[in-house]
Amino acid sequence: MRITDFWWRMNEHYGSAWAASYARDTVISGLGGRTIEESLAAGQDVKEIWRALCSHDPSIPALLR
Repeated sequence: MRITDFWWRMNEHYGSAWAASYARDTVISGLGGRTIEESLAAGQDVKEIWRALCSHDPSIPALLR
């Protein structure tokens, strides 16, 4: 998954304003207790981050998974 695809999915589900806030502020256990931004900065694979987010937030529709 490309980073542009990741952010498109984030914006599609959360809206552009909330997506950035969610990525910055929400700690996800599947990311080792890090936020999305911290995981991206650490170089974690974007697809792994997306999968962890989908496990964390079951409201993400199947179309975006």
